[in-house]
Amino acid sequence: MRPPLAEVLDLDPHPEGGWYRQTWVSPVTVTLPDGRVRPTATLIYFLLPAGESSAWHKVASDEIWLAHTGAVTVELGGTGPQPAGAGSFVVDAASPQGLVPAGVWQRTVPSTADALVSCLVSPGFDFADFELA
Repeated sequence: MRPPLAEVLDLDPHPEGGWYRQTWVSPVTVTLPDGRVRPTATLIYFLLPAGESSAWHKVASDEIWLAHTGAVTVELGGTGPQPAGAGSFVVDAASPQGLVPAGVWQRTVPSTADALVSCLVSPGFDFADFELA
């Protein structure tokens, strides 16, 4: 069942957990050293309902988390072949931005309240650059 805020914002289930919708794609593209062509940046809404978490995953680009409501704790798992504890940060009203560098494992942990964030990815997100643990 889709949470009420996911309904209002027209969010879909994300493969890592939570709910999302892409809200912007830069019209400018960049060719990466390995030949991949990506928009210079993309932006999504990401809703993590209370008590839910996301799976360990990594993205081939830098990802900036931006707080809207609630709080999200992002755990970092380093850059090895499998996630390993490497720290965490909270994205909320007191710390409204957080960076996950390209290629770093990450996951969110459950909170007691719904959290809505945006994630800005540069170079832009493509599911071909997304890996679940």
